[in-house]
Amino acid sequence: MKKLVQLFMAIVIVSAALLAIISSLNSSEGYSGGNTLTIYNWGDYIDEELLSQFEEQTGIKVIYATFDSNEAMLTKIKQGGTTYDVAVPSEYTIDQMRKEHLLIPLDHSKLPNMKYIDERFMDLPFDPENKYSIPYFWGTVGIVYNTSMLDGKRITSWADLWDEDLRNQILLIDGAREVMGMGLNSLSYSLNDTNEAHLQEAKEKLDTLTPNIKAIVGDESKMLLANEEAAVGLAWSGDASEIMYENENLDYVVPKEGSNLWFDNMVIPKTAKNVEAAHQFINFMLDPKVAAQNTEYVSYSTPNKEALKYLPEEIVKDERFYPSPALTEKLEVYENLGKQNLARYNELFLEFKMHRK
Repeated sequence: MKKLVQLFMAIVIVSAALLAIISSLNSSEGYSGGNTLTIYNWGDYIDEELLSQFEEQTGIKVIYATFDSNEAMLTKIKQGGTTYDVAVPSEYTIDQMRKEHLLIPLDHSKLPNMKYIDERFMDLPFDPENKYSIPYFWGTVGIVYNTSMLDGKRITSWADLWDEDLRNQILLIDGAREVMGMGLNSLSYSLNDTNEAHLQEAKEKLDTLTPNIKAIVGDESKMLLANEEAAVGLAWSGDASEIMYENENLDYVVPKEGSNLWFDNMVIPKTAKNVEAAHQFINFMLDPKVAAQNTEYVSYSTPNKEALKYLPEEIVKDERFYPSPALTEKLEVYENLGKQNLARYNELFLEFKMHRK
């Protein structure tokens, strides 16, 4: 009996130790609550000094985790094993998340700084009345090009990418919506088109671009373009702004046929453990001075109209990144196409990549 008691006590001690280890791991992986806030955001998408400022102002400890695609973020939140209090998905993903009941409605009374957001970026179709999300950054998809490597030639159109002089000079984003959207826009179709004939036509046109494509890459495209290892690249506006700062020979254009107008918004996932702190953080990020500081660090366009007063004039008057209403009207927001249509986009994009080989 004594040996059984000793064995039982040993099991209890080991179990307690394991529970302590699991608790610690859960905390580091994003299980939050109490006086901790866990944020799930894109990589290099916030000025980390602001996280320290928030901690100092509120006494709330911030755990910060990153993802590299909307799909990866969505999968992690759907699984539910890891808890995040604030996430920053893109517009079509927000639409999907709200329809799948993965988000907590926001308490607007706890977000007084909402009043600083430009009305143009509120109450959009992917989240009517901003019930679940608040704008964080916005931007466009366009073309970065090196005027020096192109002997002063300027790019204004998607059609320009098919120029024979650009052989082996173009970098593409490794994203189905972006690349298929480029193909569709070049044919004057919507980048949300689901017509099978149009999709096939866009894919076949992309196939003819193959001789001009140097590589299909991810974040490394910024380094390659800045180092002049390619003359042209499909890019998000914020990335373009960042590398243009590093290399004065680079310029950015939103093609005249139109392109994507995207939004990344802050949301509170259904599995959040610290909803109160989540509201505090969102409201903190909406403060105009905070938003301005974050904008200067990240380089994307801020939806915070009051923050513009704290930014350098050369930033806010640059129509490449704060486009005119005339150009904005030609831009489209990605819609949630549904699983079947999105799978078709991915399938055609894969076929295009295989065609290159």
